Amino acid sequence: MDTFNLPMDLVQESDNLHIIGYESSANLVKNKITMHTNLFSFLLEGVKTTFYAEKSAQIDPTQFILLSGGNCLMSEKNAPENGIYRSILFFFDNKVLSDFFIKYPGPPQVHVEQGAYSTEQPFITFRHDAFLLNFLRSLELMLATGRPISRAMRVLKFEELMLYMVDKYPRQVLSLRTANREEHDFRQAVEAHIENNISVEELAFLCNMSTSTFKRRFAKVYGVAPSKWYLQKRMEIAATLLLNNREKPSDVYHKVGYENHSSFSQSFKQVFGVSPSEYQQQKMNVLP
Repeated sequence: MDTFNLPMDLVQESDNLHIIGYESSANLVKNKITMHTNLFSFLLEGVKTTFYAEKSAQIDPTQFILLSGGNCLMSEKNAPENGIYRSILFFFDNKVLSDFFIKYPGPPQVHVEQGAYSTEQPFITFRHDAFLLNFLRSLELMLATGRPISRAMRVLKFEELMLYMVDKYPRQVLSLRTANREEHDFRQAVEAHIENNISVEELAFLCNMSTSTFKRRFAKVYGVAPSKWYLQKRMEIAATLLLNNREKPSDVYHKVGYENHSSFSQSFKQVFGVSPSEYQQQKMNVLP
């Protein structure tokens, strides 16, 4: 079973919004997928099956699916008529989603029944209709030219799709907006304490979560364990202080949440391979 990182394994351009035409003649048994963004997957030919820890779904060309970031298993079965699997993939991260909801804040009030469209759902499936079939046709025509689709056009097509979804599926879209706000609040809480001496258990308490729930949420949002992420970020800040501000290591450790110079030096060496003073000396020697 192979492992794929999406969308990075499919695109060269570094961006947070991609429209990709995907085609395969190989029937794929399950593959491991790490989804680094959200994805609208529009199936044109074949059958797609997606497995998350909580649930699974199978879609055919009469349906499309919205997948959230995270780990899943995925299989693709070719259409029997021509032995081809075809889809259009619309990748977008939470920044794109936030920008959309800021620009188009409606609908202001939509009642969501308790338990319906939970913000923790890994995916939502929808059925094609006449509008969406024409929307897909417009994407196919743009992709058929072989030329890159401009950023402005990608944003325009994303907004067109989302505005239609807001109108036709307001409850599901509201769940996306709620989930996006929850993630924004979670990120704010996490990143407000990069330079503070606060443990993972204490952060979980501040976020009103159990430690295990906090770690799961953190891994889903950042793709790495909280201890590893905080270590990297704090040492990057320390490196900036050592070089740009030319501060002494003994003046830096408390600014990145360490209580003593010794533990700070050990952590710094773990990330950069040398002590803070050695790092500063090496870098300063090559600066003009």
